[in-house]
Amino acid sequence: MRIGISAFAWTGQFKERHLSLLPEIKEIGLSAVEIPMFDPSALPLEGIRSVCRDIGLECTVCAILPVGVNPISQDANVRQRAIAHLKRCIEATATMGAKLLGGPLYSPLGYFPGHRVSQQEWKWAVQAFQSLTEELDRYELQLSIEPVNRSETFFLRTAEETKGLCDEIGSPRIGATVDTFHANIEEQDIPSAIQSLGGRLKHLHASENDRGVLGKGHVPFAQIIAALTQVNYAGYLMVEGFGYSADETEGPGWLWAAPEISPRTLAVESATYLRELLVRCDG
Repeated sequence: MRIGISAFAWTGQFKERHLSLLPEIKEIGLSAVEIPMFDPSALPLEGIRSVCRDIGLECTVCAILPVGVNPISQDANVRQRAIAHLKRCIEATATMGAKLLGGPLYSPLGYFPGHRVSQQEWKWAVQAFQSLTEELDRYELQLSIEPVNRSETFFLRTAEETKGLCDEIGSPRIGATVDTFHANIEEQDIPSAIQSLGGRLKHLHASENDRGVLGKGHVPFAQIIAALTQVNYAGYLMVEGFGYSADETEGPGWLWAAPEISPRTLAVESATYLRELLVRCDG
C-alpha cells in the first residue's frame, strides 16, 4: 500500500501556480498526489504530467460532476452530454499520466430528485459506465466509483450498493472507492464493508470523521488497515483531508479546517500515522 494525499488539502481548484506543491508532497515522503477535477479543460494537464514524471510522484484523479452533467438524468440529452464529459475526464486523466480516475461519477453532488433510486436510473448508470470501457481500455485506466453520504447523494451510499453496480457493469477496470469519511456515516462496520468488496476495491480515501489529521478522530484506521491487508489491497491510501491556508480561498479547508492545521501539517502527521499503522500491521 502506497500513501498519497489529495490536493484538496490545499485547494479545490488546482491551477498552474499549484504545480509547486508537487515537489513539496514528494519531499514529505509521499508516493502520490490526487488531483481534484471539476472541469478537465481548467487543469494544467501537461504541467502535472511533466512535474510528476520529473520528480517520481504518482498521480490519481478524483472527478466531481458539475451541475447539469448527470448520467442518470431523466433527460436523454443530458445523459449523452454526461457520457461525453466522462470521456473527456478519462482523456484528461491519461494526459496527466494518471492510471486511476475516481469519484462520485454517477451524478452531481447534491442531486436529489425526490424519490428512491429507480430501476431505470440504475439501468442508465450501468449503461453509462459500460459505454466508457473502450476508452478505459485504450488508456489502460482504472475507474473507481465512490459512494458518498446521504447529505450528498441519493444514489450510492454504501460499499454493498457500489459492488452491486460494479458487478452489473461487469468490467474488470471498474471498481469501488471507499472514502472513510462517508463510510463513517453510512457503514455499520467499515472493515467488513472493505472485506465485502474484495477485488472490486480499487481505491481508498483515508479521511478522518472531521476531515482533519488522521488518528485524531474516531475512524478505526487500525482495523481498516487490517481489513485492507486481508483482501490483499495493493493500491493507494490517499489522505483526503482539509488544511487551512489563509490565501487559499478556493480550498475546502478555508471554510472548515482548524486554523492551526496547515495543509503541510495535515500531510505530515497523517502520513506518519498511516506509516506507523502499516508497520504495526506487518509486525
